[in-house]
Amino acid sequence: MLLETTRLAFSAILRNALRSFLTILGIIIGVAAVIAMVTVGQGSTAQVETDVSKLGSNLLMIRPGQASQGPGSAGGAYSASLTLKDVEAIEAEIPSVRAATPNSSQSMTAIFGNENHTTTVVGTDNRYLVARDWPVETGREFYDSELRAGAAACILGTTVVTELFGSSNPFGETIRIKQISCRVVGVLESKGASSFGSDEDDRILIPIRTFQRRIAGNQDVSMIYAAVRDGASTDKAKTEIERLMRERRRISPGEEDDFNVMDMKQISSMLTGITSVLTGMLSAVAAVSLLVGGIGIMNIMLVSVTERTREIGIRLAIGATESQVLFQFLVEAIVLSLIGGFLGIVFGLTLAFAGSRMLSVPFMPDAGIVALAFAFSAVVGIVFGYFPARRAARMDPIEALRHQ
Repeated sequence: MLLETTRLAFSAILRNALRSFLTILGIIIGVAAVIAMVTVGQGSTAQVETDVSKLGSNLLMIRPGQASQGPGSAGGAYSASLTLKDVEAIEAEIPSVRAATPNSSQSMTAIFGNENHTTTVVGTDNRYLVARDWPVETGREFYDSELRAGAAACILGTTVVTELFGSSNPFGETIRIKQISCRVVGVLESKGASSFGSDEDDRILIPIRTFQRRIAGNQDVSMIYAAVRDGASTDKAKTEIERLMRERRRISPGEEDDFNVMDMKQISSMLTGITSVLTGMLSAVAAVSLLVGGIGIMNIMLVSVTERTREIGIRLAIGATESQVLFQFLVEAIVLSLIGGFLGIVFGLTLAFAGSRMLSVPFMPDAGIVALAFAFSAVVGIVFGYFPARRAARMDPIEALRHQ
């Protein structure tokens, strides 16, 4: 009986193919939108976690000024800058910190021969490579003598190498940064592009004293990276650093900090939380299309019942029961919604794949979401197909046969 009813349902659907397609269009759009949104959202979340991990594991960042209160916040009134002595104090007095390194940066143009490229010049030392888990791929680190003297030596990111040297080996070559003629001593291992809108490999490292004397013109340090030892608590290290910095900056009890310490794990958690909430909201909006599609199915099934009134009357007159008529129209509605669900899955995965490519995030389809969307489309068919089917089943055979 089920096979025969399903066959009749397909026959009724194919008799009005265009109308049937327009009916299930809402289901197709709803299922596709939900799958595409969730898939791209999960890929974005994974990309955020990957990008944060590129900055280094168990990493704390110390900056002057109060913590920002929201996007675009400048972060408090003027406060004393950090110094190299702060870096040494953190590394010497906080046992859970395995490396602390200064970081001052500025966007500048690097020139080699006829080639030039605007990049980020970072003043730091060899501990930067430890804190950021970022080894030198070719060449070497800075010599201690270069760091002490503020020599004009530099380590390039792979993007800078590509832009200035192409496929040539840059080791031992001299590039010009502002008024500095800088000798290339090494090339960093590639970390790849970041979805934050920046290229991690697009940077040049020079000794911090070189940066202070010949670029910044002061002894300030813009930021300190502190890498916490494996197994140690970043929360504990953060508390200890805050206590040490308050002592060094002579901040009285009750006064607010004029610096802030940020934990990369907290930043990662915040960013993934934001992407998850946005994905959920967009998916909820997309799910409304499924309800709209269900209303469309109910509407077209009511039209179908009206058009087939005489057919229903004949079936009832020759002995069909109400349950059989109800089952026939209910199966038609379910078949319509399942066809829409299947096409929606194909369309949704295609959209998700294209969107992932455009946004440069991983394509991460979730079988659970696909199954849930398909099941929901079936439920929509049952719920919204029941009322027209019940109307057909409760018709008076005599009145139905009189219908013109």
